[in-house]
Order: sequence, then C-alpha cells, then structure tokens
Amino acid sequence: MKFISWNIDSINAALTGTSVRAGETREVLKKIAAMKPDVIAIQETKLSKNGPTKKHLMILQELFPNYEVAWRSSVEPARKGYAGTMYLYLAQYEPKVTYPKINAPEPMDDEGRIITLEFPDFYVTEVYTPNSGNGLKRLDERQTWDDCYRDYLRELDQQKPVIASGDFNVAHEEIDLAHPATNHHSAGFTDEERTHFSKLLAAGFTDSFRHLHPDEKGVYSWWAQRVITSKQNNSGWRIDYWLVSDRLADKITEAGMIDSGERRDHTPIILEIDL
Repeated sequence: MKFISWNIDSINAALTGTSVRAGETREVLKKIAAMKPDVIAIQETKLSKNGPTKKHLMILQELFPNYEVAWRSSVEPARKGYAGTMYLYLAQYEPKVTYPKINAPEPMDDEGRIITLEFPDFYVTEVYTPNSGNGLKRLDERQTWDDCYRDYLRELDQQKPVIASGDFNVAHEEIDLAHPATNHHSAGFTDEERTHFSKLLAAGFTDSFRHLHPDEKGVYSWWAQRVITSKQNNSGWRIDYWLVSDRLADKITEAGMIDSGERRDHTPIILEIDL
C-alpha cells in the first residue's frame, strides 16, 4: 500500500487561492494524485468548524475521484480556523473513522489534531503535533501532549499494528536538520522534545525513513517559508514522519520525501509498505 502525508498549510488556499504559492501547492496535489496513493493524510487544513465547503469538496473530487474525505476542524474553545486534519482514502476500503481525544492540555484536544482510520488488520492515524511556540511558551503543554499521544499510540498498538504520520514538530537527531548547533533552544529541537520523540520510538515504533536510510544527510521535510533562500540552500528540518509499529518495519519498501519544487514550508512524505 502507498501512503502520503502532508502539512498543507491551509486547504482553502491550496484549492481556491490565486497566489503563486497556491498554484505551486495545487501542482503538488496533482503530483500526489498521479501517484495514486491508497491514503492521503493532510495536516493544518485551517478549515472552519463546519469543515470543507461544497466548493472544496467539488475540487477535491475532481483532483481525487474515487476517494472519500474525512476531516476534523478546530472547535471552541480552541481558536477558529486553526490546525485541523483531513484524510483522503480510496472508497473501496471503508475504514472506521474516529476522532480521538487524548486528555491533552486544554484546548489541544479541540484543535482537530488527530484522526484515526481503522482497517481490518491495522490502524492508520495522523497527527498535527502542537508547536512549542515562540519563546518556548507552550513547551510544558507540549511535553504533556507528547506523553498523552504516546499513550494513545501504545493503546492502538496493543490491538493492531499502527501506521502513524504527520507533522510531529520535532527534528529527532542532529542529522535531521541543517544547523543543529544553533537550534538547541529552538522550538522543534529542544532536548525535551527530542527526548519525548525518543520515548515514542522506544514505545514500539520505527521511524520509517531512518529505517531505510539510517545515515543519509541533507534530507528534510520543511524549509522556512519566510526565508527566501531556505530551500535553495537546503537549510531544512525533518519534522514530518511515517512511523510504524516495530513489527511492521521489515515490510517497509519505500520511505522518503516527494519533491515539491520551489514551494517552501512542508513537503509531502511517502510510505510504501507490504501489508
């Protein structure tokens, strides 16, 4: 099966925007569609609490015929039009869709950060992990989130193997970002966040990319959008992951990044696995 995950940074802008960046985003969506994945996970949809509009759904149907849509948006008391997640999956599969709450610090459970698809023999789940914020003002809550999320994945894993993707907002090791020396106190590369990601892997999960490419350098999934030269200089971070239950690791056949051209911010990531 083929899985793709992407933090798209606004599904509305991607589908209806008129900027150069919106055009770049649509080209990436077309590229994803041509790859014919079984499941597409999308983070940071930034939709209203009512989800995709009729126009959004029409455009998605044109781009991805034969796919069903599942979505989850931020709802009060969380900020409006914030975070949010979505799945597109081939209609033939008919998975059970759930929208879990993990007892995270308020209002994180209301920010639409997790969707899970239950298939007969495995789970597929996506996450948009809260950023620790400017000045690390949300780092304490982020650490609690990490503990709650790890417990949730472990609960799933006790029932069926798990395939988890998303924007985890952490570069795990120094090899996972271009400039580790100057970022030890930056959100996404603090000792606390890295330690929690290590705990997540130790709970029974494998980083699919590092499983296949343990020593590969210079491969990233995010480049700062506001820094014009970030991508051409490959000054990036690898903060998006496909994780699998350890017992599935040997079934991974491909794990990597999908080229998104000149578009900065996140790039889609792919997992192919024999299930």
